[in-house]
Amino acid sequence: MSNSTNYVCTLTLEQIEQFRQALVDRNWSFAEAPYACWQAKQDKTSIVAYCSGKVTVQGRGTPDIIQFVLEPYILHEARYGYENDLAEVENPQMFEPHAGIDESGKGDYFGPLVIAAAYVEKETARRLLEIGVTDSKAIKSDRRIADIAQETISLLRGQFALITIGPEAYNRMYAKIGNVNRMLAWGHAQALENLLEKVPTCPRAISDQFGRKETVIRALKERGRAIELEQRTKAEADIAVAAASILARHEFVRRLEMLGKTAGHPLPKGAGSHVLALAKDFAADGGQERLGKIAKLHFRTTRQALGLPDEDGEE
Repeated sequence: MSNSTNYVCTLTLEQIEQFRQALVDRNWSFAEAPYACWQAKQDKTSIVAYCSGKVTVQGRGTPDIIQFVLEPYILHEARYGYENDLAEVENPQMFEPHAGIDESGKGDYFGPLVIAAAYVEKETARRLLEIGVTDSKAIKSDRRIADIAQETISLLRGQFALITIGPEAYNRMYAKIGNVNRMLAWGHAQALENLLEKVPTCPRAISDQFGRKETVIRALKERGRAIELEQRTKAEADIAVAAASILARHEFVRRLEMLGKTAGHPLPKGAGSHVLALAKDFAADGGQERLGKIAKLHFRTTRQALGLPDEDGEE
């Protein structure tokens, strides 16, 4: 039996209701929780069933509730304690010492660009999988990302790095470089360099494919050039990249909220019609100068907000 006190899985809404009824039958106490269908507690064990389908079990009773209730009556299969073993067989490199790099905010008009790098070893990788670390784009709840980010930070024990490029610095950099991928390459290289100052023995790093690998390599300094750098599509399937994804998104959301308070209005994510409507309000009040303090000006949204003729822009 596993000694783990944390478990995460995904259920259908029908299975979530079946699970709830099974807990009712066993006299669990229920309460409401943010973004959740329900929360249940008994002794020192807590279960939260999120409306997204994610279910978390935490506490000393985790092995029993999984092996004697969830698996036999809801999942109809035994998987507890075997997930990491299976992942390790299918993808052994993911459990070897390495770093992952990912970014957040690239497609968001308002807010900064954040790049994170995270270093993992075998036990760290296993624990990150157990707490539900995955590509941040698969998690719709900012609160859930914040919770996972805090656990991730604890597990990484300082072996991560964050680079945040605020809107004003971003706009100055874009005016000089004129290409988002080259900016990303610089950010990835700087995050990796900062991580390598903490973990100089890291042998390799993985990131998503966003441009020519050589562009990142040119931006690296002595430490970074000494390790193996790999770019791949769907890199977030790697646990180190997924951890970096979580950290970057959490920091982006945190910084976006801070910018919103400074601007006097909550700033939405993305670059849709609701973003354009707010951008027009800011432009009417302070023009491009005000937008430049909170937004990435090279987006087409800026010209639209200022009422200028549209032209091909990079978003």
